Amino acid sequence: MRYFSTRDTRREHAYSLKESAFLGLAPDGGLFMPEFIPQADMDEVLRLAQKSFADMAQYLTSLFFGDEVEKEELDTLVRDVFSFPCPLVRTDSDDYALELFHGPTCAFKDFGARFMGGMLGLLKKQEKNERLVVLTATSGDTGSAVAAGFHNVAGIDVVVLYPNEKVSHLQESQMTTLGNNIHPIRIDGTFDDCQALVKQLFNDTAFRARCAITSANSINLLRWIPQAFYYFYGWSQWHLQTGLSTPDIVIPSGNYGNATAGMLAAQMGMPVKRFIVASNANDVVPKYLASGVYTPQASVHTIANAMDVGAPSNFERLTYLFQHDFERISSAIQGFACTDEDIRGAIRKLYESCGYISDPHSACGWLAAQHYHTQGFRLCTAHAAKFHETIRETIGIEPPIPETLGRAMQREKRFTPMPNDAQALKDFILRLE
Repeated sequence: MRYFSTRDTRREHAYSLKESAFLGLAPDGGLFMPEFIPQADMDEVLRLAQKSFADMAQYLTSLFFGDEVEKEELDTLVRDVFSFPCPLVRTDSDDYALELFHGPTCAFKDFGARFMGGMLGLLKKQEKNERLVVLTATSGDTGSAVAAGFHNVAGIDVVVLYPNEKVSHLQESQMTTLGNNIHPIRIDGTFDDCQALVKQLFNDTAFRARCAITSANSINLLRWIPQAFYYFYGWSQWHLQTGLSTPDIVIPSGNYGNATAGMLAAQMGMPVKRFIVASNANDVVPKYLASGVYTPQASVHTIANAMDVGAPSNFERLTYLFQHDFERISSAIQGFACTDEDIRGAIRKLYESCGYISDPHSACGWLAAQHYHTQGFRLCTAHAAKFHETIRETIGIEPPIPETLGRAMQREKRFTPMPNDAQALKDFILRLE
């Protein structure tokens, strides 16, 4: 399998898996895409999904990476990183929720981050002794998942940028208490500022000649592609529970890596009636789906902070997957946006009606499902305990805190405060050597 930039319309520059993964962002500023989208045998997916998520993921992983990595190594990696459950829960007669928060950091990003950490570790073994710096920006859950996924991976330093006072206490604890090769930086600015700094360094050819850097955001295909796998697993469980085959799928969306991974799954052959992307007040994509006009904007801070993105990086992948045809895009995807007040109301209603405690992002998805009267399933992207302050304020109780989160909250935070300044970031990274 070769990989091309979304901006390389003539396909003049092909890259290997290793090159694409280590670069993160293509030299022309585009995002890497596989040269073709492999087709999955849905009968095989269903058969393997009934054994385990890992069995199914081994099959799907081989479709993309089977030529670049030895089968035994790849299968072992998949079993190691996908070792936690991914249940489809029925909260009431019409609502099916795919819970993606049972991994080590209690967020859906554990799937992609753990896989990427393991794969980069395998690919790095084939390289010289030069250290690789993983540079990533987070609006909340990416940082903790990447930090956990790469902790103590040999030959790799991880630099995580996060916005000051715009992530939860628990999220900050998860990414600032590991130490060793994990270097959290608290930026004086928004998530968009953090993301812009990452892109600025990736587009700086002189800096990249001095330092090997890649990204662990969903712009990196090793983070992005494995997120497609849990859509197949959700589809299999929904099909077995309902006997139906063409679901609506609702996705809480911020940077749109998760959403475009679902669209990748659909183009691999997974039946879908429609996708519904659910946003908070950062509603750039829902507005685009309604008007055909894409207008990035400054991000707005909300209680669903992992979706506080005003210029989503993966919008470029979204349009690429549909060959930049707005009619195709708008017929396959519908948008939804809501306010903090709406989200709090949804958290209350879910708890009062069925005793289900939802995090703010997943509650946003529930609102979208109610709005569109969906028949299918929605993605639940984080454990409610990661937002225990919001939950307590909204329904008056503290959600149970999983053991892994409790341990993180008890450890001392260690981070580097930094202004929104690219040169300061470059100097910090160069000092890691």
